[in-house]
Amino acid sequence: MGRRNLHRLLAPRHIAVAGGAAAVEVIRQSKQIGFAGEIWPVHPERDEIAGVPCFPDVWALPEAPDATFVSIRARSTVDFVATLSQVDAGGVVCHASGFAEAGAQGLALQKELIEAAGDLAVIGPNCFGLLNYVDGVALWPDQHGGHRVERGVALLSQSGNVAHGLTMHRRSLPIAHVVTIGNGACTHIPELIDAMVDDERVTAIGLYLEAIDDVPSLALAATRALRRGVPIVALKSGSSELGAKTNLSHTSALSTSDDLCTALFERCGIARVDDLVGLAETLKFLHVHGPLPGGTVASASCSGGEAALVADLASARGLEMPDIPFSAKEKLVAALGEKVGVANPLDYQTYIWGDAEKQRDCFTGLLSAGFDQHLLVLDYPRLDRCHGEDWHSTVDSFIAARAATGARASVVSMLPEGIPEEVGARLLEARIAPMQGLAECLDAIRAAAEIGRAREQEPPLAGIEPTGPVRQLDEWESKRALAAAGVPIPHGLVVDADEAPDAARELGFPVVLKAVSETLAHKTEAGAVKLDLRDAESVRIGAKYLRRLSSRLLVEQMATDVLAELIVGVRADPRFGLALTIGSGGTLVELVGDSITLLLPARRDDISATLRKLRVHRLLTGFRSKPPADLATVVDAIEAIAAYAMSTKDNLVELDVNPLLVFEHGVLAVDALIRIKDS
Repeated sequence: MGRRNLHRLLAPRHIAVAGGAAAVEVIRQSKQIGFAGEIWPVHPERDEIAGVPCFPDVWALPEAPDATFVSIRARSTVDFVATLSQVDAGGVVCHASGFAEAGAQGLALQKELIEAAGDLAVIGPNCFGLLNYVDGVALWPDQHGGHRVERGVALLSQSGNVAHGLTMHRRSLPIAHVVTIGNGACTHIPELIDAMVDDERVTAIGLYLEAIDDVPSLALAATRALRRGVPIVALKSGSSELGAKTNLSHTSALSTSDDLCTALFERCGIARVDDLVGLAETLKFLHVHGPLPGGTVASASCSGGEAALVADLASARGLEMPDIPFSAKEKLVAALGEKVGVANPLDYQTYIWGDAEKQRDCFTGLLSAGFDQHLLVLDYPRLDRCHGEDWHSTVDSFIAARAATGARASVVSMLPEGIPEEVGARLLEARIAPMQGLAECLDAIRAAAEIGRAREQEPPLAGIEPTGPVRQLDEWESKRALAAAGVPIPHGLVVDADEAPDAARELGFPVVLKAVSETLAHKTEAGAVKLDLRDAESVRIGAKYLRRLSSRLLVEQMATDVLAELIVGVRADPRFGLALTIGSGGTLVELVGDSITLLLPARRDDISATLRKLRVHRLLTGFRSKPPADLATVVDAIEAIAAYAMSTKDNLVELDVNPLLVFEHGVLAVDALIRIKDS
């Protein structure tokens, strides 16, 4: 029922409106956008609103409205929604504020609203409303910048003003739906994603998020969208606390709420962008091309400077610009002549500028390269001061080449104003993406390739953080637990201070001496570690010093010939579940800032790919005169740590291995901390 009612709300046959100035504007905008159904104003004291006859109450309406826009006081909104639910209306946009955003009293009122709504689809409260540009629906109390389209992207925003601003773009982005969530009391982002995926006219979905309240539902909805071939792009603002954060371990310092958002998006194939420009441009690219099978790019421009910029920006984003295949190169040489060197990126120079036939042959050769994306760099002059005939001719030639080859192609301007809107519209009709900004275009290509890769995999879902009293295991307990799971640890003995010299002799020098206590998290900072002790006397002196911290001491063999130090940690988050952090380890781990977080469970390939992205990876592959590490043993150890975490997910709160020492052959977890729910 809820799903059907949401579809009724998004694409209604008839609309009811209640309120003052906002209701008047909804009627005006609905007429302006070409809404074909009936509009029924509801007002107990007025005969008409905006020239449309009024009904005194909901019960007097000809039938239960599919969609209703309500802009009355918060308390009255609850009663009005209850009546709509009783008559089996479809859904309602609650425009009023004064609910959960207004403190305890408003939160209580919002709970009443949820109860009153029943099976109704409810957008808001405290929201702008929604726009449907494919069917002509404007439950929107203000002017907007969009227009009717046959197909396009959907924008789902937790900010009304951000969504309003995006409708005013001049970037040739076709928008099919805009929905502002407001407080999201009843109908949430995941349900709206599902509804947009059900609409075959929606080509991609853009999210503006301020918080993620229901991680599993978002993951499921995003996964369904990914399988159906509807890509999602997200702009996540703010740094909301998604769970109580402890300062006991390095892992919790590295794995922030924002890192967990990134990990979730990567897991579900959601492309993350950093700003609204990136959101608009990436959505536009995906509208035309959808997810890409890879990240190979060819580029053509009539300037060496532009070609160099493309090469630099593509390289910085990990995109490949391979050599042009021989067959395509032959076509380019035939079109350009011997004076022009054929390479990728291609500077085709100006010999053929203004020659439509030669340009078409040149672009046909470029587009026959068979890459994942083919770019033409082109900035129009100011058409209010200059003539643009040669630029129009160039675009015509590129359109003809694309029609002849069927290749994935885009025209990209260096500056955002470099493609006029009317030119962008022509390119869209030709299935060519009009991209505005080199960096934004290449970011979009990378995002489309990442989504394409994610579609090939089945994203596993995360667990939920345990609750209850927490107990911290000491280092020896933590290591023994990990060793039982297959994680290599140093040979060691736990002894009293007086027994430390004999234990050191038994293990063999040099040794490490540590104080063992469940209250010690950062032992280096506490002075609880003595390194490289080479005789019994130095062990005796060290033990005497450490006795003040704990009566129990850990004596371990000292590891040498270390290639690199890693941190491998897991923490449970109340919304995201178990999160695995991998990065450069040691005492300066937070300062180095070289880490990546994944959600568990994680595949072996995911772990290997994460290692390759880290700066410390250079140390693992043979840096300068150092030998390379056996990367398989590194991944084995990380997998074992992750497997231990998954096996204890009902009780695990946090796990911190720092450092995990990497050698030419093998690894050792030389320090570990585990915190569990105390059952």
